[in-house]
Amino acid sequence: MKNLPLFLKVTLVFTLCVILMGAYTRLSDAGLGCPDWPGCYGMIKVPSQNHELAQALNSFPEHKVEQEKAWLEMIHRYIAGILGLLVLTILVICLKNRETPKKLPTFIALLILFQAALGMWTVTMKLMPVVVMSHLIGGFTLMSLLLLLYLRTKPLRIPGGDSSARKLVPLATAALSVLTLQIILGGWTSSNYAALACTSLPICEGDWYNNLRLIQAFNPFQGTHDSYEFGVLDYASRMTIHVTHRFGAILTAAILLWLAYKLHTQSQSSQLKRSAQWLMLLVCLQVGLGISNVVLHLPLGIAVSHNAGAVFLLMNLVFINYSLWRKA
Repeated sequence: MKNLPLFLKVTLVFTLCVILMGAYTRLSDAGLGCPDWPGCYGMIKVPSQNHELAQALNSFPEHKVEQEKAWLEMIHRYIAGILGLLVLTILVICLKNRETPKKLPTFIALLILFQAALGMWTVTMKLMPVVVMSHLIGGFTLMSLLLLLYLRTKPLRIPGGDSSARKLVPLATAALSVLTLQIILGGWTSSNYAALACTSLPICEGDWYNNLRLIQAFNPFQGTHDSYEFGVLDYASRMTIHVTHRFGAILTAAILLWLAYKLHTQSQSSQLKRSAQWLMLLVCLQVGLGISNVVLHLPLGIAVSHNAGAVFLLMNLVFINYSLWRKA
């Protein structure tokens, strides 16, 4: 039991690294840097020697070895592999100790196995958007559940129960639900390469409202293609995805800021007040990063930071909901 919180902290850090490295790989167009799985051109590392390059060309004649992109993909896989071992270690610790939860770590272990399968399908199905988005959402889900497990290993008490804060449970639950939907929408935007479909503010350029294609934009089945890299949807569909993401961002920011305000003014616990302050700061930062992505045409560093902002917002709301539901 003493080692469990430490393992969970390390695992949370590795999960964040996997999510951010996955975002960096995807935004660098390196998702197919290795055309096979789990190795790269049939090897455990990126081929670099002349005989390795010749073997790669012989095995995958339709692919050109781009070492920089291949290394991005393989580093992502290496970190994900370490994460899998950490999750299995946590499961073993929990199963051996009578005082620790059993169902949650078991579910997390099953989720990491499913994530590995999604990682394989991402490559074998050539970046099919619904698979890429599911892989992204799986990472966020894993992060949330690991945080929840960590919180369950730590004593958390709010003096007096804070009955005023307890009244905010419905709002906090709604905020978490809306943020989850917005993250899913962000994943759909990224996997369909729709992040630059609109390059003006506040919504989109031109006659966008007469060109919305909701059915085509959100159809998970986009036909059979040799590859989905760089997207297969037409401009109107990508624009629809982007516009929906922007409206979702406005709604999400409003609900989260309202929760932060109510939590800060109504709660008596300094712990919840700090969480409200962090929530307000993270929302403002995330909105700023989103605007910067549009104005600066999706620079890699800001785009990855936008993913990180979503992770920290989700963790903050998981903590707030846990505090209100379980301990308030």
